[in-house]
Order: sequence, then structure tokens, then C-alpha cells
Amino acid sequence: MSRQAIFEASVSYFLSPIGSYLDDPSVTEVMVNRFNQVYIERAGRLYETDATFESEDALLSAVHNVAQWVGRQIDLENPILDARLPDGSRVHAIIPPGSRNGTCLTIRKFSPGGLSLDDLIGFGSLSESAREFLEISIRLHKNVIISGGTGTGKTSLLGAVSAAVPEEERIVVIEDTSELKLRQKHCIYLEVQRPDQYGRGALSIRQLFVSSLRMRPDRIIVGEVRGGEALDMVQSMLSGHSGSLSTVHANSSRDALVRLETLSMMSDVQIPAYVAQAQVAAAIDLVVQLGRFSEDGSRRVTRISEVTGLDRVANQYLMTDLFVATMKGQSSDGKLVSQLDPTGETPTFSREPYEHGMDDQVRLTNSLWTR
Repeated sequence: MSRQAIFEASVSYFLSPIGSYLDDPSVTEVMVNRFNQVYIERAGRLYETDATFESEDALLSAVHNVAQWVGRQIDLENPILDARLPDGSRVHAIIPPGSRNGTCLTIRKFSPGGLSLDDLIGFGSLSESAREFLEISIRLHKNVIISGGTGTGKTSLLGAVSAAVPEEERIVVIEDTSELKLRQKHCIYLEVQRPDQYGRGALSIRQLFVSSLRMRPDRIIVGEVRGGEALDMVQSMLSGHSGSLSTVHANSSRDALVRLETLSMMSDVQIPAYVAQAQVAAAIDLVVQLGRFSEDGSRRVTRISEVTGLDRVANQYLMTDLFVATMKGQSSDGKLVSQLDPTGETPTFSREPYEHGMDDQVRLTNSLWTR
């Protein structure tokens, strides 16, 4: 029996109280608030279940079991665990005293192969014209940041749009906890490592990013930027590694740039605020903003904006909205109806598709490109 098979059997046993939800393809997230309180997310909505672990110890044992198999620790000195299940589902756990009411376990389920852009269009999250624009922009090696709040589908969209990267390119993927599985064959996957009990063996996103620059990447995809590695990413975009993709937590396109600026200043390389701001403005080409709507639980692209520079007088980023979603109301089944359409503005790189011989790829977005 292989180690992987043993891991699967062991995890299946310890997580058996929530096993039916882990096996249910309609459930996207399982949230154990405490051993006898379990919620699930289905179609973007939260539902309380009657599932329960036998005791607090049983739940804690399940968490320790996952930690053991992925080679990480969770104890009083390390009360937080980020890991993954054998199928790739993302696990986050926090134990007392960090979690006041008992062990808290959240499992973001893994979708084999990930969602495609066709799926997102089918869900109403993206329009056909916006899809074409993003695919062309990625082929033109534009640096794209996907922005949104928690649970808006940033990683799913990142995985979907990455399919536009040409098969012949070498891609390096860097993540805190490995989730992405790209369709391209030539991919290198790097994952953050926590230190052992003696403080050894740690690998941060920043260390992995610096290492990736020596691996001759055509593209670098960072699952999420959340620290000083933002400065390394921004500087690499400016120094020849264009076409990078990443996500960031922010509630608007402009906030996404401000957050990148702030994170860049968290690096151990001390730079003035105006330098960080100027580098972010020069490095990022497009921001794709996602939103989650409580009315029907849907996740949608609400805006695609180009970063065009800095207004030094007002001390803020200059942005042009290229696509904006307009809400049209609700359908008879209670689903929100929206349309993500071009605004009529053209990007500063509007000539590039024709200059790169991509005429055959322009079908629905003629108004955005100029010869």
C-alpha cells in the first residue's frame, strides 16, 4: 500500500463526520466552527448541517492527522495550520487559545482540473468579450493582478486565465499552499515550507520568488501576494519578467494597487513610499476586480481596469476602466443578471495585437484595438 493510499485512508477515517460533504461535488467549502457546529457552502450560500464530530479531541485528532501527513506542526507554539488533503483541497485550522470556542477547521475543496473560462462564462461570472480581451492581454505578456475579497474566486479565475499562456512557455507557480494545477505541461510548482520544531527548513514566498528568477521562467504566477515579496515581484516585472499573474486581497481596483504598494514597503529593502508607488504604477498593466454578491451567492468580475500612471498632484493611481459590469436585476429563479461590457475606452496597448500578428484572435473586441 503506497504512502499516498495510506494518507487517503487515514484522512478519510478521521474526517468521516464530514466525509459526505467532502465527497459532494456541489459543496465548495466545509467550515467546522467547533466539533459540533459544521457549516457548508453550496452555490455561494452558507448552510448549517447536522454533522458533528464525537468530541473536541476527535476534531483535534483529525487536524493533527492532516498535519502529520504534510509534515507540518500544529501545537501551542504553532497554533495555525495551512495544509492540503490528498485530493488537493486546502485546509486551514486554528486551535485554542487562538480559537476561543475550540478547534476551528476550514476546508476549501479542490476542483479537479480547476474551472475554465467556459465555466466562468456559464456561471455568468465573465462575458465572452471580456474573456477574449483577457486572453489577448495575457498572450501580449501584460502583468495582471486579480483583486477581490475573501471567497470571491480569485484563485479560480487565476487558474482559468492562465490557460491563455502559450504551451511552449516555461511557467513557475509559487503558492503558500499548493492549489493551482495548470493545463500546460511545462510548469514548475513551488510551495512555502514552515520551519520544523527547531526553526529549520523554512521557505518563504519571497525566497521561492527570488529562486524562481534563476530558473529561466517565461511566466511567474504567484498564488497570492501578502508580504514583502510584493517588491520582488514588482521589480521583476520591470526588469524583463513580464506577463506575471497574481492575486491580492482588496475591495477595489485602486485599493489593489495601494495594497501592493504597502506590501512592497514591508520588504526588508527600505524604499520611500513614492518609489514604491511609482514602481507599482509602472509594473502593473491590468487589474481584474472580483465581487461576491450575497443576494444569490454568485461571484463575478465587476471591472477590468488598465493602470495608466500616477497623478503626482493628487498622489493617486491613474486608471482607465475598460470593462464594467452593469446589474440588470434578477431572473425568475432569483439569480442576479449582469453584463460585463466594454466601456468604450481603448487600452494604451491597443495596437499590439495587430503588431504581433494576432489578427485572427480579435473577433468580439474589435472596438478595443486599433490598427
